Order: sequence, then C-alpha cells, then structure tokens
Amino acid sequence: VFTLEHARLWDGLDDPYLYTVTARLDNGETETARFGCRKFEIDPQKGFILNGHPYPLRGVSRHQDRKGAGVAITKEMMEEDMALILEMGANTIRLAHYQHAQAFYDLCDEKGLVIWAEIPYITMHMHNGRANTLTQMEELIVQNYNHPCIAVWGLSNEITAASPVNEELLENHRALNDLAHKLDPTRPTTMANVFMLEITSPILEIPDVNSYNLYFGWYLGELDQNDSFLDEYHATYPDRVIGLSEYGADANPAYHSAKPERSDYTEEYQAYYHEEVIKQIAKRPYLWATHVWNMFDFAADARAEGGENGMNHKGLVTFDRKYKKDSFYAYQAWLSKKPMLHICAKRYVDRVEDVTKVTVYTNLDEVELFANGESVGKKKKGEFPFFHFEVKNEGETTLVAKAGDLTDEAQIRKVDKFNEDYRLKEEGAVINWFEIETPAGYYSVNDTLGDILSTFRGKICAVKLLLKMKKALTPDGPKQKGKKKGAEVMGFKLSDINKTMIDMLKGFTVKRGLMMLGGKFTKEQILEINAMLNKVKKK
Repeated sequence: VFTLEHARLWDGLDDPYLYTVTARLDNGETETARFGCRKFEIDPQKGFILNGHPYPLRGVSRHQDRKGAGVAITKEMMEEDMALILEMGANTIRLAHYQHAQAFYDLCDEKGLVIWAEIPYITMHMHNGRANTLTQMEELIVQNYNHPCIAVWGLSNEITAASPVNEELLENHRALNDLAHKLDPTRPTTMANVFMLEITSPILEIPDVNSYNLYFGWYLGELDQNDSFLDEYHATYPDRVIGLSEYGADANPAYHSAKPERSDYTEEYQAYYHEEVIKQIAKRPYLWATHVWNMFDFAADARAEGGENGMNHKGLVTFDRKYKKDSFYAYQAWLSKKPMLHICAKRYVDRVEDVTKVTVYTNLDEVELFANGESVGKKKKGEFPFFHFEVKNEGETTLVAKAGDLTDEAQIRKVDKFNEDYRLKEEGAVINWFEIETPAGYYSVNDTLGDILSTFRGKICAVKLLLKMKKALTPDGPKQKGKKKGAEVMGFKLSDINKTMIDMLKGFTVKRGLMMLGGKFTKEQILEINAMLNKVKKK
C-alpha cells in the first residue's frame, strides 16, 4: 500500500498521463504494470464527466479484422487503426464484441481514448452457455483491470434480438453484473440493447448504464425516429443513463446518386445519414456515449448486400483502410480540433442533372467554393460544419473549395445518361428499381412487412412468403435420423422466430429481407412475389 501525492491525472485526449508500478520479489524477480489516475461519473442529465469536467464520449465501434489479414493483425495494423480513429477526432471506442489485443488496449491508454470493453454474449442466449459467459467476463476484467482507458464493462450485445426476456436470461445477466462488480467495484456495467427492446423491459434495470443500437433511417423507419425514441426513453426514465451504442448506414464507394435514399448503398446517403444523426446527438447532451457502427468495413459471412457478398459496409473507412468515405470527414469536421476541409462525392464524376448539389465539410469559420475559377459563393459556419452549394453542371468542371489556408479539389462532368456503374446491382438477385411494378394503391416488395401485415390479404401473402422462404432455405435431401432440417432466416431458425424477432422484421422492406438471405431468391422469384403483392390493396 502506498500513497501517490499530487497525482497527475489521466485526462483523456488532453493528457493521457501514465504511471508505471513495479513489484519486486525477494528472489529479485520483478513485474511491472502501467496505470493512470482518473475519476469519472456518468450522469443521467449531463452524460460522461471525466475528472470533474463534462467530457461527452463521441466515437466509434471497432472490429479488428481487415482485408488480407482477417483477425491475424499486426501491431503496425493496430497503430494504423488508432491513427485513423484519432484523425477522425473520436475520444471513445467501443471494442465490440469480444476482447481485443492487449497491444490495442495499451494504445488506448497511451492516446487517451475512453473504452467500452465487452464479452461475446451476442444476439441469442444459449441455454447451456451461462458458465462460458461468466468465464469470459472474469477473463476480460482480470486481464484488463489496470487499463485506465476502460470505463465500462459490457454484459451483452443485442441479446434479445432472438431470445425472449425470461427469467433464465435475466438471471444470466444478474450473475454477470454481480461478477463484474465483485471483480471491479470501480467501474459500472453496461449493455447494448437492440432497437425493438421495449423501454419497460426488466433487463434494462440490471446494468448501471444502458445504450441502444438504433438503425432508424437505414434498416427501417425514418431518421427522426431516433429523436423520438431517445427522447421518450429520457422523459420516461429521467434518472437512468442512456446512450447510443450503434447506428449507421452501409455505403459502397462505387455507388452514387444525386437523390440518395435509404437502402441504396451510396456514399451520398451514408454521408447524409451521419450528418443528420450528428445533429441529433449534438442536441442531446444527456447521451453518455455514442458509437458509430462501424469505424471500418468488416467481414460478415451471412450478408449478401451492398454489391459485395460477405461484407458489412457500414464502416467510415473501407476494409483495407485505404479509402475514407465522406462520412469519415463529417465526423472529422464535427469532432477534430485540427483544421480540415473536404469536398464530398469525389468519385461521383458523371452527373446528369443541370444543377448539382456539392457538399463541403470544414471546421473553419468560412468556406468559398469555385467552379472553373468562378466563385459559387461563400458560406459561414453555422451550428454544424456541413455546407451545401448548388453548382451549374456544364461540360467539365473543376471544383475548388477554400477555407483559411486549406484547399480541396474535385471534378464533375455533365453526361446525358446516368452512369450505371454508380448503381447497385445485387448478386444473386440482380433487380433494378425500374423493374419492380408499383401500381398506385397496391403493395410491392418495396413496402415493409409491417405495412403488408396490416391488411387481411397482406397477412395471407406473408404466410405464402414465409412458406417460400422455408422451401428456399431448407436443405435438399432426406432428414438424417435424429436431426431436424434447420431452415434459417438471417441466421435464425424459423422455429425460433419470436414476437420480438417479428417486430424487428416488420421494419424491413420485403426486397431488403430477401436480399439479406444470401442470394437464395432469384430475380424471377422476387418479381413473382412482387406480382403477388401488387394484387393486395393498401390499407
């Protein structure tokens, strides 16, 4: 036991000061550990407070895998990840959904990132998995206790997505929560809850603080539903801490549009989505932490969407870490203290519109845009660092943005016909929007399952669709003795789909749901389903 007089505090990005303690045994052997001195609290109204001052946690979630290496990444790769996260301006990382390398926790200590560390207890509770979850939690805490960067221990992620909230699930979480407090009474516990979990659920009473994974504006609904969801929770439970543990939209940098819309996988929609969520977060200081899903594109074997099978494209940076999407720069403009300037949609060169929208991000006070040397106008910084200009699209145009001492350049070109390379063509279900019949007053595959289920005939169509899915997903051949055929939807057995799962699926359009089944449905089959829905009148 010793006393450290006048301790220099570990103060996040501003001063991540570290001490080293050495234990020396009588036989001369020594062991060292680094640590930092800091205090924090998480307030239901003020959010995260570090060393007595407000310190809103705004950052990203990270999966560690990358192209060409999988999860067998080197320390140099970890350092590159860290450099990109710091360049973006983040001050927090959610290390999802498993324990990451010690070398990366060390980097977080050194750079001053506040960390959410969690165990791989995800999506579905396993009846015989309780002991394993407790072992995972013990290992996570015992091995990482001395890292000052870690602020919270995560109990689970979206565990109610495919599991009912019953006593077994609650007891498992109580055991994890008690174990975490026993092993480490200095840090609170948390959970990342799936968006369709009712805010009245008893599971929300177990951890010290909570967060939700919300995808309104991407998987379902409209962007402003994030506002209403969070505000309703905060108004109903003003003494509870709430955060935003996941939110995001997929973007493949190959795809572009002058009129981006939900589910088109364009870089423009992803940028617009994040602009809007940034505004939502900024107006809600009670959010203790917000984490973009995800910092980097990552491998996801079951996915077949976004023009590349086996990938999740919600990253702000591509899988190979070579390309920063426009949404990366939206966060840099909002969070970074280092002067920056960026013209968006540089890959969207061929444009058919006569007047085109040009978006510029900068954290400087004023920006001016030039088209072929002529000023399009100046704009002064408002509440948010996002600037939008209207530019005449004639011939070939060189765009130059100037802000302070910084300049950025892009090229656009007037074309008569839309460049089809900019439009997503799904593998296994190559079907374009103009091929889908959408008669006025009738349903189509572009409608959500929830809307279709709101009518009697729609329910009949949904049953037929479910039977088609079961047939498409059930392996051919006779059943093996003692084994059941396991038809699955998005990784879940059809027999396991519960009310909660159905509530989630209601927000998906039929087309998106079929796309996410890994190419199990052909274009002809999707159009056949669309023709069936075209006969059902809307409510």
